[in-house]
Amino acid sequence: QLSCLLKMVTVHGIPKALDHHPKDLLLFLSPSDYAATGSCSQFFINIGKANVDVLPREDPRRQQLLLEALACLKIPGTQINEENAELLGQLLCDLGGEYIRASGGTLLKALSQCGSFLPEQEEAIRDVLSSGNTTFGPPAAWSAFTLSELSGLIPVLDPNILQQIPK
Repeated sequence: QLSCLLKMVTVHGIPKALDHHPKDLLLFLSPSDYAATGSCSQFFINIGKANVDVLPREDPRRQQLLLEALACLKIPGTQINEENAELLGQLLCDLGGEYIRASGGTLLKALSQCGSFLPEQEEAIRDVLSSGNTTFGPPAAWSAFTLSELSGLIPVLDPNILQQIPK
């Protein structure tokens, strides 16, 4: 449906007021198409607010959006700061384990909003949480508030981490 809607909206070219259309629609548009109406960073800010699950995780378009977002935001290497994490929004859910490890605890709160993870991502999240080098500290220091903050990541926790959390 979104693909059809995009064809209808763009039949006479990319409209200048594309930001006023549903964010999910932008998932089917390339950043180069959008460039005529705004900056690539604005495009990815809008994409970050879209429901990326409209595209299956394996869809090449979804992977391409993440690669183009990283290039647009000029993210060097695999470390992502809080500002860029906010700009990436839901695209963060597709980052590989190397990004999660390199970014440390910076991505944890944002990742807790993701619906599911690949095994590689789960392992990276566990590594970061186990290290204790996050704003949450080591699992032995966690409280009910900490677990509330990390609620979306609880299914990822393994017995080693769970045993360390105070009752």
